Amino acid sequence: MKPDTQLLKSVWTESKKHISNKNVELRQVEVDKLVSTIFSNGPFYFYIVDFSDMSLQYVSPSIEEIHGLHPQTVTFQDILDQIHPDDMEFVSKAETAAFELIYGQIAPEKRTRYKISYCFRFKTADGSYQLFNHQAIVLNTDDQGRLSKALNIHTNISHLTSENNYRVSAIGMLGEPSFLNINAKASNTSSSLIAAPFSEREMEVIKLMSTGMTSTEIAAELCISPNTVKNHRKNILQKSQCKNTGQLMTKCISEGLL
Repeated sequence: MKPDTQLLKSVWTESKKHISNKNVELRQVEVDKLVSTIFSNGPFYFYIVDFSDMSLQYVSPSIEEIHGLHPQTVTFQDILDQIHPDDMEFVSKAETAAFELIYGQIAPEKRTRYKISYCFRFKTADGSYQLFNHQAIVLNTDDQGRLSKALNIHTNISHLTSENNYRVSAIGMLGEPSFLNINAKASNTSSSLIAAPFSEREMEVIKLMSTGMTSTEIAAELCISPNTVKNHRKNILQKSQCKNTGQLMTKCISEGLL
């Protein structure tokens, strides 16, 4: 059974005042570099979607292994059809919350400095449904500040957790503050800026931890002592109220921090 994608399309229709109706040329963006800084701790693929006509400009080859869809012929509708039917209502509400955040609380000149993050189940190439983390970044806008093109990144996180927290986050990049853990299912999705829970250095340590590096390897990478890394790890676990690295990774991923 296919999901009712009209629920999601109606969100974009209702938000059409924020969506450009013309094709805006994309500035030279190092997409591969941008993706590598977002999150890659699991099988993932990415694509650029043009919201003026819902066409795909580029799809990474890994979509074929993950969904069984050919990168040269896949359409945006094909990707939407892989969403679990029971998750479509949440995805629609999450998109509504995302538009309210980006266009209601973030200044136009800062909208490309945020990534939207939430999770839902996707159908994979073997026919099973698995939990994925969805991240979206505004790549460019038209001269009125309306959304033109976005980079979407879908990462399979089922090896880390099978439980969805049904929350949406807008993670500030380049030093911007974040909006975290918004309950998209609630009737009121009002939110406020939240200071980053970890320092810049702690986030560097967390990202390296997510790749499986040991404290010694992290120390060498960051040119600090192993004892300093161990102190960072201890403080990170205390701040996150996690008992171990596995819990920390799951928390950071589900909340969009990675």
